[in-house]
Amino acid sequence: MSQTFTPERPLRVAVIGSGPSGVYSAEALIKQGALPVEVDVFDRLPTPYGLVRYGVAPDHLTIKSVTRGFEKTFSDPRVRFLGNVEFGRDLTHGDVRAHYDAVIYTVGASSDRRLGIPGEDLQGSMSATEFVAWYNGHPDAAARELVLSAHGVAVIGVGNVALDVSRILLKTVEELRASDIAPHALDALEHSPVRDVWILGRRGAAQAKFTTKELREFGELADADPVVKPQEVAVDETAEASISDNVVKKNLEVLRDFAGRAPEAQGKSRHVHLRFLVSPVEILDDGNGHVAGLRVERNTLDASGNAVGTGEYETLPVQMVLRSVGYRGVALPDVPFNERGGVIPNVEGRVEGRSGEYTSGWIKRGPTGVIGTNRKDATDTVAHLLADAGAGQLTPASGAGRTAVDALLRERGVDVYTFEDWQALDAHEVAQGQAQGRPRAKVVHKHEMLGHRKG
Repeated sequence: MSQTFTPERPLRVAVIGSGPSGVYSAEALIKQGALPVEVDVFDRLPTPYGLVRYGVAPDHLTIKSVTRGFEKTFSDPRVRFLGNVEFGRDLTHGDVRAHYDAVIYTVGASSDRRLGIPGEDLQGSMSATEFVAWYNGHPDAAARELVLSAHGVAVIGVGNVALDVSRILLKTVEELRASDIAPHALDALEHSPVRDVWILGRRGAAQAKFTTKELREFGELADADPVVKPQEVAVDETAEASISDNVVKKNLEVLRDFAGRAPEAQGKSRHVHLRFLVSPVEILDDGNGHVAGLRVERNTLDASGNAVGTGEYETLPVQMVLRSVGYRGVALPDVPFNERGGVIPNVEGRVEGRSGEYTSGWIKRGPTGVIGTNRKDATDTVAHLLADAGAGQLTPASGAGRTAVDALLRERGVDVYTFEDWQALDAHEVAQGQAQGRPRAKVVHKHEMLGHRKG
């Protein structure tokens, strides 16, 4: 049966996930004028904004300014935020299909990829994803008792996340106070004995994925200096002449500048060692189940640019290893999932084999791009949804919409957290931060979040 959507019976869309992709999807839906819409954005956490709150580095506050636009979207009466509602538990796939004409899955990529080497499960070895969640105050990680007893840390990977975790480990407490890092992490890092951080890339500097701005920050730290081996950032003239990417060119310039410095002359107590052409092969055990070192193999690049081991090894004196080799999506209950790719199988945002179901963001395309990339991605998905709605290809929901959803959640005892509740928590965090001379003091435990509400 086709459906003509009217102001009295608008197109009803559920968005699962309130990170950038979810908010951009809601924004695209209310910005179009072809169809009247109502959008409900669900998140399992009480707080909105996903990666912006829990993934962006706490000292990169400018990036978080995108939330001002997000606030405008959630302040529109056609859009609701329903936090503390877990899809698959509090609200099932069947519930969503019964009460909404369409659904967009925008849950990101919350897991990580493993190294597949011996010792990966030793105490002191973890994913950068877990570490980021810990210092950003994600409720799933805030209760973790992370003891920073390491003097040396290896960070495996050469993307921006690898640079972020390394920078946070090396900053002074005075530098960190200017950020919105979670209070428990600030306390732990203030007493951290970390003095050396090794950032490891298996290929050359020209293949690194980080951006120049983030790389330059290592030359501006108050009590840490970059250390680079000149031979590991050397690129032959023919190969360098073929580089067309300006970011790569600038990265090489910065790395060569670092290589020419004499860290010992600066008198700083900490160092970040940017290493290339090395692969981790084993995390060493101290005999008590803790990390005691990292064995790496030196590489060379073959004609195709692939890393090939040379049979030469060295051991880095580290007591902590953070792997940062990629994010991975996690399957949702009763939603198709491609295990190999870690994404929801789709064609340009339309979930394969599921009329009325769509996806956007990292769970759609994999963990690529920056926050802004998700805006176009969401807009493209929404364009297909609207085209399907306009063509009468959506099966209208049989449920009574918002009132029925609210009643269902109440019946199940779900403590829904509204956008107005979030605004009250937001104001509390900012006030607490200002009292401490900081931009924000995050509330990190779920039960405490739920205690802060409008009115």
